[in-house]
Amino acid sequence: MSTAEKHQFQAEIEQVLDIVIHSLYTDKEIFVRELVSNAADACEKLRFLQTSGQAVFEPDRALGIAIATDEKAGTITITDTGVGMTRDELVENLGTVAHSGSRAFLKKLAEDKKTDAKLIGQFGVGFYAAFMVASKVTVLTRSCQPDQPCWSWTSEGAGGYTIEPAEGLPRGTKIVLELTEAQKDFAKDFTIERILKRYSNFVPFPIELNGKATNTTPAIWTRPKNEIKEEEYQEFYRYISHDTENSLYRLHFAADAPLVIQTVLYVPSKNIELLGMMRMESDVHLYCRKVLIDAKPKGLLPEWLRFLKGVVDSEDLPLNISRETMQDSSLVQKLNQVITGRFLKFLEEQSEKDPASYEQFYAQFGRYLKEGVVNDYNHHDALGKLLRFESSTLDAGKKTSLAEYIKRMTGDQKEVYYLLAPSREAALSSPAFEVFRSKNYEVLLLDDPWDEFVMDHLREFDGKSLKAAEKAELSAETPKEGGLDEEKAKALAEWMKAQLNDRVAAVKPSQRLVDSPAILGDKDKFMTASMRRLMKAMKNSTDAKEEGAQYELEINPRHNLIVRLNQLRESDPALASQVAEQLLDNAKFAAGLIENPNVMLKRMNELLERVVGPKS
Repeated sequence: MSTAEKHQFQAEIEQVLDIVIHSLYTDKEIFVRELVSNAADACEKLRFLQTSGQAVFEPDRALGIAIATDEKAGTITITDTGVGMTRDELVENLGTVAHSGSRAFLKKLAEDKKTDAKLIGQFGVGFYAAFMVASKVTVLTRSCQPDQPCWSWTSEGAGGYTIEPAEGLPRGTKIVLELTEAQKDFAKDFTIERILKRYSNFVPFPIELNGKATNTTPAIWTRPKNEIKEEEYQEFYRYISHDTENSLYRLHFAADAPLVIQTVLYVPSKNIELLGMMRMESDVHLYCRKVLIDAKPKGLLPEWLRFLKGVVDSEDLPLNISRETMQDSSLVQKLNQVITGRFLKFLEEQSEKDPASYEQFYAQFGRYLKEGVVNDYNHHDALGKLLRFESSTLDAGKKTSLAEYIKRMTGDQKEVYYLLAPSREAALSSPAFEVFRSKNYEVLLLDDPWDEFVMDHLREFDGKSLKAAEKAELSAETPKEGGLDEEKAKALAEWMKAQLNDRVAAVKPSQRLVDSPAILGDKDKFMTASMRRLMKAMKNSTDAKEEGAQYELEINPRHNLIVRLNQLRESDPALASQVAEQLLDNAKFAAGLIENPNVMLKRMNELLERVVGPKS
C-alpha cells in the first residue's frame, strides 16, 4: 500500500508558479543560481547550528554542494549537506505561504500591477524557478535534527505535489530536475559550468560539478586586508577584468554604515577609450553574500567612474524577483554615494602620498574626473581637488592642483585665472595673457576643449572664483606716458566702429594689452572665444551680421600701430579704413574666429603692396 501523501499547492503558490514559469525571469539559466544559493543558505544554517553548540545529525559531514548532470537522461541533480528538512518543513517551505513569502509577494504584484514584478530574493520563492526548465522536480531530504526520518517531495508543477518517506539519505537536500525536451541543453556539463562561473563562483562552500571543483577563486573582498598578498590581489584583478596587466590602483574597504558593504575596486593601467577603442562600460559586479546579483548594475556607480573594475558585496540589499535588479533605488543611491565618496578620498590620498603614480593615473583617466565635474554636482568639491593643469609659472609638462595654485597667489590677487589655448606656446603668446605677465599673476594653461566647461561648472574652489583670462577685469602694468590720451583713444574707437559698422558690437580702448595692438572680446561676459568657436562649429551656416553683434574689439592706445592709425585716419581715410578692417581680422584670427580667410588675405596683400610701393 502506498504511503505517499498527495497535496495541492495553496492558491498563492499556484499563482507564483504560473508567474515564475511564464513571465518572470529574463533568462532561464537563473534557476541554477537560485538553487545553488538556497543550497548555500542551508549549509550556512547548519554551520550556525554547529557553532552554537546544537547537536546535528552526521556532525562530521563536510559542508558543500555537489551538482551532477546526465545529458542522456536529461537531468540535473543539486545536492547540499546543509540543514535538510523535516516533513513539516517541506510542506511549509515548498507548498504553503508560511516560509516562501508568496502571499506578500503576490500582494506586491497586485500593488505594482505588474505580471513580471521583480521581488523574488526578498520573498524567498526562488525554488520555483526550477519549473522553468523541469517537467518534474524531486526533492530528497534528511533533516539535521537527530532521529528524523528521510523524505521525498515530488511535483510536476501546477498539479500539486506528493510527499512520502524515503530511506538511507545522508543529511541535507538533493534536488533532481527532469528537464523538459526544450531545455535539455542544461544537462550539458559545460553549460552548467559556465553558469556556475558566472553567478556562483564565490559561494562560500565548495561546489563540485560532476566531481570537479568549480568555485576555486576565493572571494578576496571578504578576507582581512593584512592576510592578502599583492600577488593575490592582482590575480583576482586579472580574473575579473580579463586584463593581462596588473592594475594601477586598488582599493579594498569595508563599511558598516549606512550600509554593510565589502568592496574591492581596481583602476586599470590603461584607458582603452584613449586607445580609440569602444566606450567603456561599468565592470563593477554587484554581489549579495557572495552571490552575483548583477554583473553590470545600473546606477551603482556614476557614469564617469565607468573605468573601474571590481566587486561590491552588500548584505543589505532587498533583491528583486529575479535578483537581476534591486528593488529599492534609495539603497542603490546610498551605495553610490558611499563607494564614490570613498574612492574620491582614496584618489586624494594617493595624489598626496605618491604624486608620480597619480600623474600616471591622471594622464589616463583625468578626462573622467572632468566629466564628473560637469555631470555630478554632488561631488564637485572632491573632484575639484583632483584636477591638474599646466601653469604659466611652472616648467612645461608639470601640472599643478587648484589648491597649490591658491597657495602661490600673491596678496592682491582675488581670483584663479585660466586660459584655454591649443598649446602652451599659443597661450603664453596670446594677447589675453599680456596683462598677467605684466602683473606677475599665475595663469592655469588649459589645452583640453573639455577644460573650459569643467571650469564653468566648477565656478569656484576654496572660496576663490575661477575666471577665464579673456574675461579678467585687470589693467596692465604699463608706463603712463606715450600713446593716445583718453580723449583721442575714445575718438579713434568711435571712428573704427563707424568703419567696421555691424562687424562688431563695439570698439573700445583697452587697459589690459601690452604688446598687442588689439584683442577680440565678447559682449557676453560669460562667453569666451573657445565657446564661440564651438557654437560656430555647431551651426550649419554663419550669419556674419549676427556674429558681429557679439564681438567687441579692444584696442591698445599705447601701441605704435594704433597711434599711427589715429594719424592715418586724417591723412588717408581709405587706407586707415583698410588697416582697421585688418586689425579686426587679425584679432579674430588670433581668437580662432576668422570667418573668411580669403577676404582677409586679399586685403593683407593690398596693404603689403602699399608698403613695398608701385612697380618701378
